[in-house]
Amino acid sequence: MLTKSLSAHRAHPLGIWILATFIVLSVSAIPVRAAERDKVAAFLKITGFDVAIESIAQSARTAPEMLGLDAGDFGSQWMLLADTVFDPSYMRDRATDILEATLEDDLLTHAAGFYASELGQRLVAAENQAHMADDDEKYSQGALLLAELQEADDPRIDLFDRMGKAIDPNNIGLQAMTEIQVQFILAASYAGVITLRVDEQGLRAALAENAEEVAASVEISALQNAAYTYRDFTVEELKAYAAALEAPEMMTVYELMNAVHFEVMSNRFEALALRLGQLQPAQDL
Repeated sequence: MLTKSLSAHRAHPLGIWILATFIVLSVSAIPVRAAERDKVAAFLKITGFDVAIESIAQSARTAPEMLGLDAGDFGSQWMLLADTVFDPSYMRDRATDILEATLEDDLLTHAAGFYASELGQRLVAAENQAHMADDDEKYSQGALLLAELQEADDPRIDLFDRMGKAIDPNNIGLQAMTEIQVQFILAASYAGVITLRVDEQGLRAALAENAEEVAASVEISALQNAAYTYRDFTVEELKAYAAALEAPEMMTVYELMNAVHFEVMSNRFEALALRLGQLQPAQDL
């Protein structure tokens, strides 16, 4: 599923705001009839959203960098800690719990119907592979592929832009990633992992100074990711995908998917910050 995971925003490091967004979204659109749990589980698999959720664990690799630290500072316990906090089963269950309560059955059927098609399953396979691919290799290849597309003035680039806007028309993804970063740093400070020299307002101001540069970098990374992910699809196939994503029902599904994705990510990063306090290298930020 074309969810804006951290891998699509690797240029921007990693919430209370995310949870609030999810709550507002859920309360403002409480379904008349929510989907049954077994249907939600099947939905996760057929759309690839289960893999998108699991791929959140890859973001743990760069978590210490957000604090000005190195994973090696935490010794051999680091990987065990990251694997424990970002347990795939826990994250899938959390996503399923939320979707079971909020995803309307007709919307589930609409999205699952597209992704169950021959084209849909090929797209899911490609997206799943990209989610779990090595970031360095993925973005290196993606940069080369994107350069070739730009040189040929290939229409795929405009289609990538259409697809991205369809799944996140208000660019909530970038705001969400910034908020997760802020909350992670604050939680790490409360846990004694780092010592902040600024308050929350100062931290936000510092991040805002580079906002335009970060946004530009994220946009390029997203295009590189798309060039890599959809390298084996024709222009006509990507046109069909863009049209499917622009359907009102699909856009509503993605609004919820994005909220769930970022809520799970926010929850796990806050938990990670608290657990880091047990390993606790001292560092000023």
